[in-house]
Amino acid sequence: MKSKILTSLCAFACGALAVLAFSPFGYWPVVVPSLLGLYALLDKASPKQAAWRAFGYAMGMFLPGQWWIHVSMTEFGGIPLPAAFLLLTGLAAYLSLYPTLACWLFARFFTARHWSRWLLAFPALWLIADWLRGWVMTGYPWLWLGYSQIDGPLKGFAPILGVQGITLALLLCSSALWLLWQSRKPAWLLLPVALVGAAQGLMQLNWVTRGEPVKVALVQGNIAQSLKWDPEALVPTIRTYQDLSRDNQDADIIIWPESAIPALEKEMGNYLESLDKAMKLNDTALLAGIINYDTRQQRFYNVVLGMGVQDADGKQSYHYEHENRFNKYHLLPIGEYVPFEDWLRPIAPFFNLPMSSFSPGDEVQPNLIAKGFKLAAAICYEIIFPEELRRTVQPDTDFLLTVSNDAWFGSSIGPWQHMEIARMRALELARPLLRATNNGITITTDIDGSITGQIPQFEARVLRSEVRPAHGQTPYHRFGSWPLYAFCALGLLLALALRPRAHPWAREL
Repeated sequence: MKSKILTSLCAFACGALAVLAFSPFGYWPVVVPSLLGLYALLDKASPKQAAWRAFGYAMGMFLPGQWWIHVSMTEFGGIPLPAAFLLLTGLAAYLSLYPTLACWLFARFFTARHWSRWLLAFPALWLIADWLRGWVMTGYPWLWLGYSQIDGPLKGFAPILGVQGITLALLLCSSALWLLWQSRKPAWLLLPVALVGAAQGLMQLNWVTRGEPVKVALVQGNIAQSLKWDPEALVPTIRTYQDLSRDNQDADIIIWPESAIPALEKEMGNYLESLDKAMKLNDTALLAGIINYDTRQQRFYNVVLGMGVQDADGKQSYHYEHENRFNKYHLLPIGEYVPFEDWLRPIAPFFNLPMSSFSPGDEVQPNLIAKGFKLAAAICYEIIFPEELRRTVQPDTDFLLTVSNDAWFGSSIGPWQHMEIARMRALELARPLLRATNNGITITTDIDGSITGQIPQFEARVLRSEVRPAHGQTPYHRFGSWPLYAFCALGLLLALALRPRAHPWAREL
């Protein structure tokens, strides 16, 4: 029993170590020793042992790595901290089921001591588990290991294979080091060296063409979440955004964050028309978050509106339900809609958060237009779904736009992880990213995901930056994850085929 407890603690510690690789810590190399610890726990384990140890590892990653969610539950949802801990433990346990299943299959069907076990079977099963976690019940692909490498030497695989291409490279590097440890054969070092070299070479390739710099102003209003939906705070909130924007009318595009105007679009019609005219007088485009209630369908939508100068000729004007808008497609469970709401809403105030009855927009929507430039939009949570944004980006899309309100999570690590994920979308699709938030982290990036402009959290400020639009397609934009799907299918088939054919020398690695 004591040995089992110690093994479980070691597994938990290895998983927790991986959290340090993600933002805001940014110790990206620690993913490798974290995975090596998992490999050591799995190496000679039975299927039952492998499942339990993988569960411990995943709990070590998901419970500390997602603990920041408790801020919204305790400060805004009325849930006591012990109850929040139990709920988040349940969430972490659910997320842990996917790597647990992968490792059980690994120990059940791949037992021969053969290189294919670690270089083919394990990476394929891990990726499949990640994809399932990102898809089942609308998905939750947070803390994919590849995100931790946005500043690491393997980032060059993202424009080719997406963030999971980086995850695969990490798994292959770690597996090669594990094989080196087991066999004491230095030749296994060639694989990590080759992968790092290939990634660095890929970063030198140009997938897109660049345009002239565009002046943007991202407004961070820093409105307290407790005041966000207070009707008496509506006028002061709008005045804050207007005052911050007034000195930035020389920008080509001004961006206000998610639901910056905390009211229904139809009720603000006169104001929005006046705002549209004011922006046009200054030859400026404005993108702003607001809520729309469709009276015909009786549905709420989380919206980004395009106002001011839209087309290059500047002839279009704002009017209610005009087409230059983006309706959020992938809604946040609990925060924007409540599954099984007839059962859950009576349980606790947490299930009755303001604006938790939204409807999704269309899966693929036209790009927003701002002063003739095209922006592919994602609102808050949906930036974590790479395939969805990939479908929205066109070869002539100029920028990626994401607006958010992370005030729900205070000064926790959550907003930093969210920002890291958004940066990966820029790298995958080779588009500059414009990220405007209510209280941080507001940034602009270049096409490689590197930050070109940033302002501090919890300050009412404006980020002024010049960004160059980009046109074209990366291989990931063109083909998505299909090459990785092929690797997983062929890798598993080959690993299965090699099991009974492994020669004695091969079994000894």
